[in-house]
Amino acid sequence: MTRSLRPRTFVLVHGARHGGWCWTRLAPLLRAAGHSVFTPTLTGLGERAHHIAQSVDLAMHVQDVVALLACEDLRDVILVGHSYGGMVVSGVAALEPSRVAQLVYLDAFLPDQGKAVRDYAPLPPARADGWRVPPPATAQQFGITDESDVAWVNSRLGDQPLGTFTQPACGSAAPNVSRQAFIQCSEAPWFVEAAERSKRRGFDYHALLSAGHDAMLSQPKELAEIFLSLPTLSASC
Repeated sequence: MTRSLRPRTFVLVHGARHGGWCWTRLAPLLRAAGHSVFTPTLTGLGERAHHIAQSVDLAMHVQDVVALLACEDLRDVILVGHSYGGMVVSGVAALEPSRVAQLVYLDAFLPDQGKAVRDYAPLPPARADGWRVPPPATAQQFGITDESDVAWVNSRLGDQPLGTFTQPACGSAAPNVSRQAFIQCSEAPWFVEAAERSKRRGFDYHALLSAGHDAMLSQPKELAEIFLSLPTLSASC
């Protein structure tokens, strides 16, 4: 695997209904290449599912990551957002641009200011309580095909608070971070549209369409190679 010239810090932000667990195959590959990796779990999801509440929204998830950057004193970060995580990392970069060296949108929403997830994609129905949005019936909808992987992911997916999908982004990160990349892994129309906008804005663009949406699980080695080829990592000290 390619080793870049300068050790860097990755902060990997998962998507809706997932948790930090989804990076379990990718993170070791980046660490083996000499980099530091943080995989926070957003409030109410993953191993923090016991904190789920109707009050959990996009702003709270942005603060989850902002707090991580502050408490760990992380700087020069490569901040990666997968899927819904694109909404989160955009908000983080808008608030803490001095800590972010590069934004990476991994098959992710690329929000404009004032836009919410519901402005880009149709929302699935919530549960009877009106605010818990359940995961899909099977992880195969995320491009997972191996039967054992499907079972493993299904057992970890959880409900998503509706407010995270309906609260608008607090700002577009584009003016604040000079280096940005988009990695397209699926043909979902909302991610195809985001990929096209990223190209028009001059992002580094990469395609890994054979992986499916959850590329960090289905093709971690190939995804790691893309991460390690990013210009931010190739630059010398």
